[in-house]
Amino acid sequence: MTYFTPVSGEASNTVQAEDFVMSASIRVPLMIMAVYFLSLWSGVAAVQAQTSPDVSLTCDQPAPIEVYPGALRSTIIYCTLTNPTTFSEKVDLTYQQGIISVAGPGSATVPPGDTSFQVAARADLRQPEGQQVVTITATVTQWNGAPVTAATSPTEAKVMTVFKQFSRLRVGAELAFIQLRPKVDYTLVFDVYNDGNARDKFNVEIQNYDEMVDEGFQLSLPLISQEIDSLAPPEKFRVQMRTPKNQGWTDKYFSLQFKATSEYSVRSEGVPNYQIQVMTIYIRGVYLPGFELVGTAMMAALAGAAIGRRTNENHVSVDDDGNVIPSDNRLF
Repeated sequence: MTYFTPVSGEASNTVQAEDFVMSASIRVPLMIMAVYFLSLWSGVAAVQAQTSPDVSLTCDQPAPIEVYPGALRSTIIYCTLTNPTTFSEKVDLTYQQGIISVAGPGSATVPPGDTSFQVAARADLRQPEGQQVVTITATVTQWNGAPVTAATSPTEAKVMTVFKQFSRLRVGAELAFIQLRPKVDYTLVFDVYNDGNARDKFNVEIQNYDEMVDEGFQLSLPLISQEIDSLAPPEKFRVQMRTPKNQGWTDKYFSLQFKATSEYSVRSEGVPNYQIQVMTIYIRGVYLPGFELVGTAMMAALAGAAIGRRTNENHVSVDDDGNVIPSDNRLF
C-alpha cells in the first residue's frame, strides 16, 4: 500500500488562488454597479440643470463723470450676463438710475456661457458733486425658445456713478473806473462768484502789488481767502487803499489788478484756475497853493467886465459935431 503525504506549501498556494478568484468575481460587479449609479446621478443632475433656467449678472465700476461746461458728461458701464444652462435664454433688463439718465438694451439673448453688454450713463450739466447708485436687474423670460412659466428670481448688479468736482469762478467790481485826489483813503470792493459744482475756497491778492507800492499807493487786504458754496451769492472782498502824495501838475492813470484763485484747482486739477479784475484809478494832479483862488478871482473879473460892457452898449456916444461914436466890441 502506498501513502501520499501532502505538501503544506502547495496547499497554501491553492487556498490563496481560490481567494483571489472569489475577490475578483465580487469586485467586477461592484465596479459595474458604481459606474451605473454614477451615470444615473449625472443624468439626473443634467436634467435638473436643464429644467432650472438661471442667469447671473456682473458689472464693472464705471469711470467718474466730468460735468463741467463742454465735457461729455457721460460714462460707460460694462456688464456681463452668464448662462449656466445648456440652452439659450432670453433675459429682460431693467434699470433704476435716480437723478441721471441711462441707456441700455431692454433685453438680451444669452447662449450658454457669457454675453457682454454696455450701459451708457449721462449726468446733467453742472451736476453737483456726489454719486448715484445705478441698479441693473436681469430676469429670464424665455428658455430654449419657450416662455418661462415658473417664477424665477431676478438677479441684479449695483454700480456707483460719481460726479467729479470742477472749479469755476468769476470776479467783478462795483466800479471799473474811479477818479480820486492824491493822499485820500478809499475802499475798493470786489465780488467773487463760485460757479463750480461744489464748495470751494478762494485765495485773493493784488497781482501788481509791488508796482502799485512803488508808485506810492498804500494797499491792504483785510480778507485774503474765503470758502464759498456753489452758485451762492458773491463774496465781497475789500481792498483798503491810500492814494499817493504827488506834487505839481501831474495827472496819472493806474491799473490795480485784483486776482482770485480756486484752491481746489491748485490741489486737484493740476492747473490753477484764476480770474483777474482790473480797476483803473485816475489821480488828479495837485495844483500850486493858492492857484485855485487866483483862478476864481480872474474868472469873476472877466464875468464882471462882460456884464458891464453889455450895459454900456445901451449908451449912445456923440462927438462935438453930433456924430454917433461907434461902440468898441472888444472885451478889454
